[in-house]
Amino acid sequence: MEGHCRVQLDVEDINDNAPEIVLASKPSPVREDAPSGTVVALISARDLDAGDNGKVTLRLSKGSPFTLKPSFSNDYELVTSGPLDRENVSEYNVEITATDSGSPPLSSKKIIPVSITDVNDNPPLFTQPSYNVYLKENGVAGSILYSVSASDLDFGENAKISYSILDSKVQDVSVSSYVYINSDNGSIYSMHSFDYEKLKVFQIQVQAKDQGSPSLSSNATVHVFILDQNDNAPAVIYPSSAAPGSLSHQRMPRSAKAGHLVTKVTAVDADSGHNAWISYKLAEATDASLFTVNLYTGEVRTKRAVSEQDDSSQRLLIEVKDDGEPVQSATATVSILLEDGLHEPVLDLRHKAAEPSKKNGRITLYLILSLASVSVLSLVTFLILTVKCMRNSRSSGSCCTRRTDYDDYKNPNRNLQIQLNTDGPIKYVEVLGGDMLSQSQSFRSCMSPMSEYSDFTLIKPSSTTDFKEVISVLDASLPDSTWTFESQQVSRE
Repeated sequence: MEGHCRVQLDVEDINDNAPEIVLASKPSPVREDAPSGTVVALISARDLDAGDNGKVTLRLSKGSPFTLKPSFSNDYELVTSGPLDRENVSEYNVEITATDSGSPPLSSKKIIPVSITDVNDNPPLFTQPSYNVYLKENGVAGSILYSVSASDLDFGENAKISYSILDSKVQDVSVSSYVYINSDNGSIYSMHSFDYEKLKVFQIQVQAKDQGSPSLSSNATVHVFILDQNDNAPAVIYPSSAAPGSLSHQRMPRSAKAGHLVTKVTAVDADSGHNAWISYKLAEATDASLFTVNLYTGEVRTKRAVSEQDDSSQRLLIEVKDDGEPVQSATATVSILLEDGLHEPVLDLRHKAAEPSKKNGRITLYLILSLASVSVLSLVTFLILTVKCMRNSRSSGSCCTRRTDYDDYKNPNRNLQIQLNTDGPIKYVEVLGGDMLSQSQSFRSCMSPMSEYSDFTLIKPSSTTDFKEVISVLDASLPDSTWTFESQQVSRE
């Protein structure tokens, strides 16, 4: 007897499978100037378990400029999330961790290498912004002056540097006629020999340029200082010679005493510094005991008084040397003639400048006498005017009266009254009293130095009433208080 039955077994899943990370696409290199959100790789995650044991979550390690962006169920995009700089980090190892939701959870890790490609974002940089080069003059043409160096932080073609000299002028001539540069290594060479006396310093602008696209460049300045060499002998400018070997003749009296200045040898040196320091020395002389030469000034003086036994013709050979290395020298020949009766053949300029000029002394004396005369005359005139003013002054007021020669004014019994009226725009003096029938009256207006106006009106009234009427009429005729009289005189009979 047989029987059949169906048995259904449900197998419960346990979390015995770790999640798996699968690269759907190979990571591609990323430019360092790529914007945020640039896709680097496609990633998918899977877990063979079921249920919660098969649910997978992905996460990235901290500190990387990347993030995971979900696209489908278990698919993700690895994208950039920040700026990239190849010069700082040229490659990233992105670590991704996948974790399921089982209990206990299982996880797995995967490292994805991401390389950063270079962009020409860095110009070449010199080791220093400017260079100082010291070069001796008279050097050999084609010799190396200096080597500049620059570096570029970029990579590949972007880091290849070529050197060039920017065009500029040196003494109105292109600098390329003086120097040239090796474009590969930055070595600077001279085109010809330099002369310190003609050119002491010049500048070179060197440019370093990379091979990127677009190319970047930077500049540096090279200061070239030419150093002096003792290549010029002293040149005698006094006494001058018309031709080589010719003599300079000087005359000197036989009465000359010791220390008498005969002449002065003057020389110059085109070099500089110690190379231009000049010294003088008496190399040869007809009589070495008679003359001496100052080591630094070149003055030729007598060492002793001239005697009758000394030759009338003296010849001096003076050597002029500089202080350079090697020493350069020149000579000057001076012929001196001793003559009788010659008092001042050569004047000592220092003594001559100290002697006072008689002509200038007379002129100074005349000027002093003239100034004294004018001062005395001015003082006498001032005293006379002061005395005269004191005699004519009768009071310290602003006006005064003057009496005439008429007998009526000499009468001390006359009752005269003077009233000063300063009200209103017209300032006047009213004289009252005396004989009203008398028509012979005289007035004088003496204005104070502090008076603002010098205009006045002289009125001779016949009576007090008429005088006040005239004043009223004049006062009413004024347009306003700012009106002033022009210089005039009004006389009423």
